[in-house]
Amino acid sequence: MISTDAFSQHASVRYQPDENPPAALAFGLGLQLAILCISGIVLTPAIIVRAAGGSEAFLSWSVFAAVAVSGISTMLQAVRVGRVGAGYVLAMGTSGAFIAICVTAIAEGGPAMLATLVVVSSFFQFALSARLSLFRRILTPTVAGTVIMLIPVTVMPIIFGFLKNVPDGVPVLAAPMSALATLLSIIFIALKATGVLRLWAPVIGVVVGSLVAGFYGLYDIERVAAASWVGFPAGEWPGLDLSFGPVFWTLLPAFVFVTLVGAIETIGDSIAIQRVSWRQPRAADFRAVQGTVAADGMGNLLSGLLGTVPNTTYSTSVAVAELTGVGARRVGVALGLVFVVLAFVP
Repeated sequence: MISTDAFSQHASVRYQPDENPPAALAFGLGLQLAILCISGIVLTPAIIVRAAGGSEAFLSWSVFAAVAVSGISTMLQAVRVGRVGAGYVLAMGTSGAFIAICVTAIAEGGPAMLATLVVVSSFFQFALSARLSLFRRILTPTVAGTVIMLIPVTVMPIIFGFLKNVPDGVPVLAAPMSALATLLSIIFIALKATGVLRLWAPVIGVVVGSLVAGFYGLYDIERVAAASWVGFPAGEWPGLDLSFGPVFWTLLPAFVFVTLVGAIETIGDSIAIQRVSWRQPRAADFRAVQGTVAADGMGNLLSGLLGTVPNTTYSTSVAVAELTGVGARRVGVALGLVFVVLAFVP
């Protein structure tokens, strides 16, 4: 029997995926989701390029491409083209799981090497979507979960390295204090807040940390003021490195492994969004799960072709759909369009 809680949960669904909410509601939720997700999408390539010693031009291009691809792949997840896409509201964005290996790829082979590795590893994700049941026996949730939990360990040395990088004339403690303020704000809200406010914990944490950073003079206000409101990035497409040298073959196994592990997380998001999007409880649609993984692979393929970091699904969209009761595909399309527009706002 299905519990009363399960019935009440599904009865709260206002718009199912195949229903059309008012355009204003769809756009409003899409905009809120974009605000919740955009910081993570931008921060990941920024951390990677800075840590690898990349140029300002490549950083600008990488962020632009990452946000644009996030928008395209988010819309693809919502509308489902053939066997590609979930048919549900699933926000796509850059994957923090790739930070360490992307830093190594850029440092050892340059942006073009990163692009090639992302493109090649995306084909393994397409293979995973076609043979999903086979790979799930190998990469079980326990294995994938353990790897995902250990990934931050590889990222922490990179993050700690940034704490020492402060402009001349700025106190040494400026960066650590800003990071501490961000961390404490996120932890406090995540532990004490309830409902929708918990979803805003990362955004509020970034705002608090930014205020502390501004107090210490870590921001270059002149660069912000000089930036165009709308336009293309100053950087250029890095191209692809088709030499397939030792660096490529050394890093390819790591890229493939993290790609497949990240796909297991994507599978979990696909199943979760299905559970909260319908009024009547139903079994998970295996074809929708395959489509989710395939769209994730398409997003990674586009990321590589455009020379930016890989992407993945964000579980934030699952929480928002559950809290608002709106699982309509229109929200996913609106979210994707907002991402694409934001890509052209330097």
